[in-house]
Amino acid sequence: MKNTEDQKGYLFSKRYSNYVFLLLFLLYVFDYADRMVVNSMFSFIQAEWAINATQSGWLVSIIYLSIGILTFPVSLVIDRWSRTKTIGIMAIVWSLATALCAFTGNYVQLFMARILIGFGEAGYAPGGTALISGMYPLEKRSRIMGFWNASIPIGSAIGVSMGGLIAASLGWKHAFGIVAIPGLIVAILFLFVKDYKTVDLSYVDKSNQKIKMEKKDMFREFLSRPSVLFTYFGMAAIVFVTTAMIVWLPTYFASELSIEPKLAGTLAGAVMLLALIGAPLGGYITDKWRERQTNARLLFPTISTLISALLLSIALYLFKGTGQIIVLFIFGAWVMTFLAGAAAVTQDVIHPGMRATSYAIAVAVQNLLGSFTAPIVLGKISDLSNIKTAISILPFALLIGTVLFYLGSRYYISDMAKVTKIRLEVLE
Repeated sequence: MKNTEDQKGYLFSKRYSNYVFLLLFLLYVFDYADRMVVNSMFSFIQAEWAINATQSGWLVSIIYLSIGILTFPVSLVIDRWSRTKTIGIMAIVWSLATALCAFTGNYVQLFMARILIGFGEAGYAPGGTALISGMYPLEKRSRIMGFWNASIPIGSAIGVSMGGLIAASLGWKHAFGIVAIPGLIVAILFLFVKDYKTVDLSYVDKSNQKIKMEKKDMFREFLSRPSVLFTYFGMAAIVFVTTAMIVWLPTYFASELSIEPKLAGTLAGAVMLLALIGAPLGGYITDKWRERQTNARLLFPTISTLISALLLSIALYLFKGTGQIIVLFIFGAWVMTFLAGAAAVTQDVIHPGMRATSYAIAVAVQNLLGSFTAPIVLGKISDLSNIKTAISILPFALLIGTVLFYLGSRYYISDMAKVTKIRLEVLE
């Protein structure tokens, strides 16, 4: 495996790249299954421990807070040490922490165990994104990102659906132990995956001299790229919505449509599972459009997010019952189409030696402003009024994302011209 990006832009052989991708895909599935399994068990936990909706929301939000705090320092280790080893180690940590949830005896213990899951998951998205960006050609980056991110709705749906089914059949604690096992197995396999050599942090100045980057140069790398800054916050707006839907849609179905909790969790999981269509579809459309329009990786998220806002508004304001569920299914299939292009932008316009760091910033912004905030905000609104009022604010967040992606698209081409070109090499 001596090749260095010489097989039509592939870092490894195409076959080995696809094997690594499969492991990355499975890990992302189990990442989100472990993270989201608690969502459809809220009613069971609330009944046993007498907690309210806000406390239930914290069981999800605390993971995102943990990820938001740790993702940046962990990404520095990933970029300067090893993508594959860091991913494997952290996946083992989050799998064991998920299993630990099965042995908790009160709310505080479960809360602390959920913190550990967040610690373990902090480095996965940055490490996986950097590895995929290095393995595959630039022109296929959105497409591959789309297929990879299709694992998110699959994992979320598995977690939400299994949580309700296992809780109803065996008791809610058993669900944590069952979903932890497959992730642990894949994590161990990943420790033996090949990596690429750590990229030297340097750039070529105007006189064609190679200059080692200092801390101020690293900060400037990000601050001088408006396209990626707007992308970070645009992604956060959409993640706020998708997290809120994953967490509170089962409760919404149970409360507003009088659906039993077990079926409500299954339906909510199905809505978000349909995003596995949207993520790769968005990547395919974006890469095809980019052949004619260079900034398509941000123009398409602009358009797709606006469509998502319209679909969700129609579902929430114009329909109820079966009609509402059908429109929500269409929304679920479409809402993730933005992600492939946006994720690719975080890699396109930044120095190759800081790709994990770039996506770590995206993760931190998404988690702190989106995933961490959404369960608590909607839980609080629900406690003060009702779940219908809480869910009804979500289309407005999508409109904010639309504006941010459009602003980013105006800078993408000029930001691409600033990127230092470096050839990656396989670590033997």
